[in-house]
Amino acid sequence: MTNQHKPSGEKEARLARPKAGPAGFEAIGTDYRVELQGRLQAIFRSPAGQSLLQAALAQGVALPSSCRNGTCRACLCKLVAGEIAYRIEWPGLSREEKAEGWILPCVAESRSDLRLFLPG
Repeated sequence: MTNQHKPSGEKEARLARPKAGPAGFEAIGTDYRVELQGRLQAIFRSPAGQSLLQAALAQGVALPSSCRNGTCRACLCKLVAGEIAYRIEWPGLSREEKAEGWILPCVAESRSDLRLFLPG
């Protein structure tokens, strides 16, 4: 089942779900460009099979984090452009937050080049 999401007012951002379990997250040899805007500005690569948070930290980009499992919301960012897929069924976001384009990088993987906004 594919769950695509476009935040109101944004035509580029999409949220995707894999068709089947963990195998749906594997895309060997693919990585994507992630541009981070807002209180922290950086550009990093997000390899397939790695969360956005893991990819950022591995490249010296200090995204805020705590739980790393989608519950604390410390890493909360807004998806401005691109497509992601979650590693878990329902991350710690309300329906309204998802509709507005908020994501949790600790449990999200890139499915395209991304532009994210880190509030604060």
